[in-house]
Amino acid sequence: MTHDSVSSVVARGLTKRFQDFTAVDHLDLTIGKGEVMGFIGPNGAGKSTAIRMLCGLLRPSDGSASVAGFDVATRPQDVREHIGYMSQKFSLYGDLTVRENLRFFGGIYRVPRRDIGERMAFAVAMAGLAGREDALVGTLAGGWKQRLALGCAILHRPPVLFLDEPTSGVEPEARRRFWDLIHDLAADGVTVLVSTHYMDEAEYCNRITLIDRGKLVAIGSPSELRTHGLGGDLFEIACNPLGAALKALAGAPGMVEAAIFGDKLHVVLGPGGLRAEDLPVFLGQHGIEAGPARKVLASLEDVFVKLVSGKHENGSPP
Repeated sequence: MTHDSVSSVVARGLTKRFQDFTAVDHLDLTIGKGEVMGFIGPNGAGKSTAIRMLCGLLRPSDGSASVAGFDVATRPQDVREHIGYMSQKFSLYGDLTVRENLRFFGGIYRVPRRDIGERMAFAVAMAGLAGREDALVGTLAGGWKQRLALGCAILHRPPVLFLDEPTSGVEPEARRRFWDLIHDLAADGVTVLVSTHYMDEAEYCNRITLIDRGKLVAIGSPSELRTHGLGGDLFEIACNPLGAALKALAGAPGMVEAAIFGDKLHVVLGPGGLRAEDLPVFLGQHGIEAGPARKVLASLEDVFVKLVSGKHENGSPP
């Protein structure tokens, strides 16, 4: 594959099988230079396996992929030299200082001796650890460790960055600061693929790839997925009891999807069936108390629930 100045990551039919189990199933993906792509899916969806193939750590069973212009199957070492990789298991050394960790990873990434001082200073500033270079990493709070781990992963200035569940278990404020750093890197032209199971984090991505059971389910910007991902208009309705209401609505005309959200129902209505104003009456006929239906803006969680269940589960296109 030749270098593509526009697309930093290209996958075509990318597949990984482990004996009879297909972890990634013919994934097509293109990520542009400086783009932040979210990789969203339930546990076991194939996100980590796909990332490991794109990092040159796992050989594909079928299909092809290039990263930073290098084929992941035939030139995995070149791929690894041109990427940064960080996961929730990214292991800083707790019994080494901040400075010692940075120097160690600088050696692993073969950062030139003339550049290491400047690169380490940048990583320290980015992590907010100026003045704490001699602190043992094991004594740092989670958010600082996370930003330091990101600093270690980009010491060699890679053009492509893979982040596999990097914010798992980190408090919300620290997660938000981490995303500010990701967008700073993207603004400098770094391409970022980040997997997460936090729906609020998906909002920070330029585009989102949603996968389930190894298959691509949907791809688009957050606004595109919210607008087109549900197959109808979304309404919120308070009713009691919720379980009985959900059961009653299951066979209602025009019903695309109904799900419990907190103490209310979220209902997606397609054309040609029940209208929003019909819902309280319909539920009342089934002995269920219901207030008026209110149209709401779909969240990515609504789209996620719809696309990885229901029709998709039955084998129909999403």
